[in-house]
Amino acid sequence: MNILVTGGAGFIGSNIADSYIAAGHNVIIIDNMSTGVGSFINPRAVFYEIDICSESISKIFEKHKIDFINHHAAQIDLRKSVDDPKFDIEVNVKGSVNLLQNAEKYKIKKFIFASTGGAIYGEHDYFPADELHPTRPHAPYGINKLTVEKYLFYYNHVYGLDYVVLRYANVYGPRQNPHGECGVIAIFTDKILKRVKPLINGDGLQTRDYVYVSDVVKANVLALKAKKPAIYNIGTGRETDVNYIFAQINNFAGTKFTEKHGPPKIGEQRRSVLSFEKIKNELGWKPEVDIETGLKATTEYFKNHKR
Repeated sequence: MNILVTGGAGFIGSNIADSYIAAGHNVIIIDNMSTGVGSFINPRAVFYEIDICSESISKIFEKHKIDFINHHAAQIDLRKSVDDPKFDIEVNVKGSVNLLQNAEKYKIKKFIFASTGGAIYGEHDYFPADELHPTRPHAPYGINKLTVEKYLFYYNHVYGLDYVVLRYANVYGPRQNPHGECGVIAIFTDKILKRVKPLINGDGLQTRDYVYVSDVVKANVLALKAKKPAIYNIGTGRETDVNYIFAQINNFAGTKFTEKHGPPKIGEQRRSVLSFEKIKNELGWKPEVDIETGLKATTEYFKNHKR
């Protein structure tokens, strides 16, 4: 199949592109390289440096006879979405709708969309949150991801476009950017390996569901075979607090930093954890990498790949 991977020079997208190519698919990558890394682009892929908002994307659809879209290009910084909600709309909504218009025009078979679990559900009513949990996003990032999910429903209802939404928990692992505002594991690992003590926001007892990137990749492979439009959580069902993350990276890096706490981030979600029972029952997916194994592998990766 011919699969278009948007954001294929980024952390998650590049890992997915590699897996699709290994499975024998033809992969076309588009990335505007605002945060993408050239060395992450698989040499067996066809690459276009282009923004998802560009009207000229239609030429790529026409040339390559795209069968599937895997959409990972996004503005991913929740705090940036708060500071500049108009920009978040431009990228995460308008860019996605541009892809959807081309998907309808060129009659692609399936649209796989990288959404968000924690940012869409907001503070949980119950733990772990499943796909039926109320959606109460507290930031433009979550609002706009949810908006694209609604557009997917619309394009399915009106045009018959098949789709799969993957609502990610906190993804981490090799290739993650340690220099942004999101991704506490990458940020902490980079700082600790550089012998810089990281700052823990608040008491460090806020929890997240951390899912390793190789497990996320497997979900994207299975999504190709989904028989019907669906929304799936991609998480581990396990809560881990920030203090534990810090202690484990400290251990794997061989350092002996003590905790340094700063003021809490205003409006930061206290707890987030996702149920994966639906995708387990329907597609046979489950997380295979526990947090300790994943943190050790991530630390080793950062030791050998300086960014």
